[in-house]
Amino acid sequence: HSQRRMYFEPTAEWNQLYDRYYRKREVYTMSWQGKVDLSKTVANSAPFGGPIAITRDEKKIVLVKQDNLRPSISLFTSAGKEISSLLWTKGKLVGMGWTDQERLVCVVEDGTVLMYSVHGEEVGQFTLAKECGDRGLLDCRIWSTGLVVLTGDLQYVAVSNLAEPRPRRLAYTNLVQPPRSWAIIEPQFTLSLNVEVLVAPVSGTILMLDSSGVQDQLLSNGPFTRISVSPDGKLLACFSESGILSVHSNDFLKILSSFDTKSKVSPEQMVWCGVDSVLLYWQGILLMVGPHGDWIKYTYEEPIHLVPECDGVRIISGEKCEFLQRVPDVTEEIYKIGSTAPAAMLYDAMREFENKNPKADENLRSIKSELATAVDACTNAAGLEAPGALHLQKLLLKAASFGKSFLDGYDPSQFVEMCKTLRILNAVNHWEIGIPMTLTQYNTLGAQGLVDRLINRHHHLLAWRICDYLKLKKDRVLVHWACEKVRSPILDMEISDQIIKKLANVPGISYAEIASTAYRAGRVDLATKLLDYEPRAADQVPLLISMNQDELALSKAIESGDTDLVYLVVLHIKRSRLPIEFFRIIRVKPVALDLLISYCKQQELKLLKDLYFQFEQLQETADITVLESYRHLDVEKRIVGLQEALNLYNESKDQFSAKSTEEQIKLLLLQRDLENTLGGNFIDLSLTDTLKRLIEQGQSKRAAKIKSDFKVPDKRYWWIKIKALSQMKDWVSLEKFSKEKKSPIGYTPFVQVCLENNAARQAELYIPKIQEPAERAEMWMVIGNYLEAAEVARVTKDFNLLQDVRARCKDKDAAIQIDQLLAQMAPK
Repeated sequence: HSQRRMYFEPTAEWNQLYDRYYRKREVYTMSWQGKVDLSKTVANSAPFGGPIAITRDEKKIVLVKQDNLRPSISLFTSAGKEISSLLWTKGKLVGMGWTDQERLVCVVEDGTVLMYSVHGEEVGQFTLAKECGDRGLLDCRIWSTGLVVLTGDLQYVAVSNLAEPRPRRLAYTNLVQPPRSWAIIEPQFTLSLNVEVLVAPVSGTILMLDSSGVQDQLLSNGPFTRISVSPDGKLLACFSESGILSVHSNDFLKILSSFDTKSKVSPEQMVWCGVDSVLLYWQGILLMVGPHGDWIKYTYEEPIHLVPECDGVRIISGEKCEFLQRVPDVTEEIYKIGSTAPAAMLYDAMREFENKNPKADENLRSIKSELATAVDACTNAAGLEAPGALHLQKLLLKAASFGKSFLDGYDPSQFVEMCKTLRILNAVNHWEIGIPMTLTQYNTLGAQGLVDRLINRHHHLLAWRICDYLKLKKDRVLVHWACEKVRSPILDMEISDQIIKKLANVPGISYAEIASTAYRAGRVDLATKLLDYEPRAADQVPLLISMNQDELALSKAIESGDTDLVYLVVLHIKRSRLPIEFFRIIRVKPVALDLLISYCKQQELKLLKDLYFQFEQLQETADITVLESYRHLDVEKRIVGLQEALNLYNESKDQFSAKSTEEQIKLLLLQRDLENTLGGNFIDLSLTDTLKRLIEQGQSKRAAKIKSDFKVPDKRYWWIKIKALSQMKDWVSLEKFSKEKKSPIGYTPFVQVCLENNAARQAELYIPKIQEPAERAEMWMVIGNYLEAAEVARVTKDFNLLQDVRARCKDKDAAIQIDQLLAQMAPK
């Protein structure tokens, strides 16, 4: 299974295509030799050196072994090493493809779409049955985040996000028979940022459609049996029935090239090699066509599968995996015969130096001013060598290091980073890992994307080492490793010890995802134990709830001090448990109980009533019963509720509340009778307002009786009545009432209510009845009668009071008279 040694002479594997060179290098000898026959199978490979899915081609007659009667899908690395295999029982497979997370997407004829991990585990499923109807699906195209299907009624349906599938029909094409071929332009390459579909009908044109409409490109050189979109989405390769390969701009305004293949047989595969050439494969022949009509032919004795990459094509056969790409410009200038580029001179100088040839110094002197450029070029060329070309990488890096030693102040960071990157790429390129990734692909995918792929393939140690090497966070690697551990058949105690020991020194790592995986695997005790180490209550508590560990979840929520979490658990327990069980749990948690009571007072009085009753808190139960009763608009129901509260108050020996409730019931009954006899609104009035309204309606006798029945104090009743009469401006009745008997509140209130209602003349009737001289004088001054106030002071011989009257007097004539009185009463 060892990788084959690269050619010593790099240009020996180059082929010229017009003014460019292409190289095809063997990356792996396939581990599946003798086990996989690509001529009788359907293959689909993920980009970025991704895995290969293989299944039996149902269109071909295959001799099936006795032990392999049921169809299956096998997943391999690019080195042909089997990762997993799954039995296929879902129905007729329409197509396969890969997401950007290396999930295998399988589309079934009945509209079912299933997604699998590289280990054959189902990770998602949805259906397009509604969109495809009874006629099912005919074909599909899958890209990194979505898919487009062709239904049996010749309509296209797109799903832009496989994680949250929302199928939508694209514009109606009016097709009457299936198209000869079709392809998609991925959303990131379109102006609308929506997927566009290129359809080649039998009429010979190409239709471009999306959800908004269909545009006929009015081509006449079809019909086209193959359409392929370049990796950057800018160019379209179209193969016609007449054998013509034409390349168009994606808006079809330009035909950039046209090439007659002399074959009217449609190629089995047609893909782009980078963005400069197109590969067409017929059985035994692989033809590369360049933009100027030049071509290169490769011969294969066995079937092959082409995997387009952003910078080349992987060629998978039964024996080997090869990588075909355009030779990078920097590599070409170093190795091209007769090149005098600085990088080529530096490379030659290094080789001469190794051979102890003085010509090395001559070469270095000739590029002295461009030596830094040459070092950078050799460094870049090392990175751009094809996967597995370890010998050439070392030579180029040695040349860069050799040139670097003759430079003062050269920044070596680019060289160091390239060495790091190549270490990573060579590690993942090893046949046991089987990811033949180039530098261009690595830069496109990113280090984290590569780590995620390694994690998904369970290469946790290598992923961890890469994270450590690049100073990336290792949390995801460790969590994924732990999740896979809990799925293994090892004993709970042993697994927990391994996980806790491994993660103990990683600050802030989340155990919630690991515990969730353990719970889904049926290992509840292990999940509970792992959750004890979860530092974030917001992650810990919801998971405990989902595990039905309600009491533990409540304890953890209380410990966190997060009231929202406590409410979350409490309300969950309320919904999921019987009331008696709910009250049992809450009763021993004072913090939760207080929060529940606070919640119930605002939102759910009935629950609070049940809670108090269950805890035999009769007085609190009665209080809630009173509040509940007043939510009834019907007075009879309110009275029933108050009667219930009265009984509870009596049981709890709360005499004051019992008496108050009894009085309220009595008042409600009275108000009901008053509404029945007098009309108007009395319900919900206080006793004071009830008396006031009766007085306003001229029902003074009935008001007096109610005063007596409810033992309203005289002072309070007099205040109520004089206010009511004054507001009615019934001055006659007010005067009459003042003479019924001696006022228990005095006569100052009479004056005040008159003044409040702008009746100063009426107030003068009651001021003389005020017993207290100072108060009587004050009332005179309030209404502006300073002479009467001065007379009070004179009669009572109160010199100080007279002085006060004088100080407040604003009437000049009155002031003269008061001054005379002051002179008479002044102490001698």
